[in-house]
Amino acid sequence: MANDPSIETPGTATETVKGSPDNVPSSFNHPLDPLTPDEIAAVSLAVRHHIAKEGNIKAIKFITCYLLPPPKKLVLAALGIPLAPGAKPETAGTIVRKAEVDFLDVINGHSYNAILSLGDRVWTVTSLEKLAEGVQPQISVEELIACEQVVRKDKYVQELAAKVGVLPDQICCDGWSIGYDERFPQSRRVQQALVFARYGQHENLYAHPMDFVPVIDANTEEVLHIDFPPVWKSSPNGPVLSVKSTAPPTPLPKPGDAFAFASRDRIPPPARKFDFLPDLMKENDPEFKPRDDIKPLHVVQPEGVSFKMNGHELEWQNWKMHIAFSHREGLVLSTITYNDHGEVRPIFYRLSLAEMVVPYGAPEYPHPRKFAFDSGEYGMGTMANELSLGCDCLGQIHYLPGAFVSHAGTAIVIKNVICIHEEDAGVLWKHTDYRPDGRSQTVRRRRLVVSMVCTLANYEYIWNYHFYQDGTIEFEIRLSGILQVYVSADGEPNPHGTTVAPNVNAHYHQHLFCVRVDPMVDGLNNSVIESDILPLPEPMGSTTNFAGNAFISIDNPLKTETGRPYDFAKERRWRIVNPSRKHYASGKDVGYSLGVKGGVTPMMAKKDSWTVKRASFLDNAVWVCKDVEGEKGSRMWPSGKYVPQTREEPEDSISKWVEGEENIENEDILVYVVVGTTHIPRPEDWPVMPVETLHLTFKPNSFFKVNPSMDVPGVKDPLSKPAFANGASSSGCCN
Repeated sequence: MANDPSIETPGTATETVKGSPDNVPSSFNHPLDPLTPDEIAAVSLAVRHHIAKEGNIKAIKFITCYLLPPPKKLVLAALGIPLAPGAKPETAGTIVRKAEVDFLDVINGHSYNAILSLGDRVWTVTSLEKLAEGVQPQISVEELIACEQVVRKDKYVQELAAKVGVLPDQICCDGWSIGYDERFPQSRRVQQALVFARYGQHENLYAHPMDFVPVIDANTEEVLHIDFPPVWKSSPNGPVLSVKSTAPPTPLPKPGDAFAFASRDRIPPPARKFDFLPDLMKENDPEFKPRDDIKPLHVVQPEGVSFKMNGHELEWQNWKMHIAFSHREGLVLSTITYNDHGEVRPIFYRLSLAEMVVPYGAPEYPHPRKFAFDSGEYGMGTMANELSLGCDCLGQIHYLPGAFVSHAGTAIVIKNVICIHEEDAGVLWKHTDYRPDGRSQTVRRRRLVVSMVCTLANYEYIWNYHFYQDGTIEFEIRLSGILQVYVSADGEPNPHGTTVAPNVNAHYHQHLFCVRVDPMVDGLNNSVIESDILPLPEPMGSTTNFAGNAFISIDNPLKTETGRPYDFAKERRWRIVNPSRKHYASGKDVGYSLGVKGGVTPMMAKKDSWTVKRASFLDNAVWVCKDVEGEKGSRMWPSGKYVPQTREEPEDSISKWVEGEENIENEDILVYVVVGTTHIPRPEDWPVMPVETLHLTFKPNSFFKVNPSMDVPGVKDPLSKPAFANGASSSGCCN
């Protein structure tokens, strides 16, 4: 298999870099540049030295280590970006480079947060805080990987596996956050394990789900308990569960007593293979043959790319921005500006995926615990793939690396984690004068793509930021990978899922994303306008609506911090505006509109559900609040800074922020946009799901004087030719 060029290497190829505190830079290229591997090592060493002096903490494991962003106004002053329309940039001040670290005391399980400052090439701890009892920082990659070994070596797990014909070395599992389970104290660092059998080294293990769910302590590396989901039975009144309640058993038994709760027949994992690697598919099915009627299609740029890079800063087609890796958000874009005929106009200070949750819809315990916060609990960046040239990205590619901290304090580096390239995107604009002597003009659309791919156990998420020549920005989310599945008995009803293969049940679920938008449309002080599209209320035959065809758009400026639902009947929409500047013709405030294509999804969980108790951002499609900066109080994370094992809505969450009802008109604001999809699995999603796509767009609205892409030249591609020898050549299209 290693010789087959069509097979990619595993998606998270990384290397560990020890770094050196002697390599700490005395300056930085951009104030938002992420910590380098050497800086991560130096910061970790400074933390170790500090706690060694304290003497109370004997052994630690690092969980996070990242740049603490400097104040917004200092950054904009350093970059020469004005704070208001027509204003001169502020005088640049001193920016102190800071880092933030979360770590665990592995002896007693306590969590700590440290903040450090860089001065004279030395990192110094400026604050060290012991977090409240039960507060847990995100689950590390190393803990997720270790979960499988903890489960595999447990004697009770081995005994359960043996009863259905699975050997210890065939036991595999995905470590998951515990979600919500009050039986386990929050002081323990708990994961649940979704277990599968794997009969070959590279085969699709998800084809062989097993019928029990262990719970482990990641600090003590022990199995605490084993849960057994009940079986659905057929009845004259429809499917019923084999136990009377879907609630967890009480009290919590010890692992050795867990068999008492297996009040049903065991279900062996299905044995049929459903592989996705070409060589394994050929082994399983001698009739399998890859398609051989696909001719090569190349992306060619003989004169090179049209964008420029200066470290993490990019310039392309009037756009300028900073691109960075974040261990939690994955891909972060900052200080986005557009050069409008010599005037540098700020648009967004920061764009990122702030949070996402995937709640599953099966009520039988313990399946309701499956609602992972893939950003807040794991860190999207730590799950990122090392991208492959010619596979994940086509054409002439520029890559950026990313780094995050290991338990030991060294840097784990993903070399090609961010992909930057250009691609054709169809027609940008076109018009044909149909008259006999008329002419036509066709201008093709090119877009810049900034992308990242992340693998979270079974699922893949592809994040694409698209920048267009007409001033539009699009955040595209593509979902792929393998369905999260559970074993079902022969003939078992399946009221909350789809049987995608014999004995393989894919539960209904949702993917819900919360995008954090920090706008600076022509400056920091912005407002949000909510618009509803309505038929004119006057009846047909009236003087104002004689033909009954009239409709209107009603603007409603949002005045105080709030969350707003999407209203399908009114085709509700929002735009971010700057009231200090008007369009010369429309008279409207300059702004950018939010547009959602294929992603407006109502939340299916009840408002008092376990899911919404922890993810209150799901209550509304759009949230608007004032921005608050500061080391301890910044409004970054809509479900709180520390997400694992929370049981209630945290105080530092979006729904709590808006309770203050502060003024948001002409202020420095934040906008959180919630998009998603409800996934009712299809057999065609198995064994690997074709991509499903969501789009969140930001389109200029009264921002530019006219279409800003009128100066894009129409180019007739000389390499385009008829597909067949007798094909007719086309007439001119670009005059």
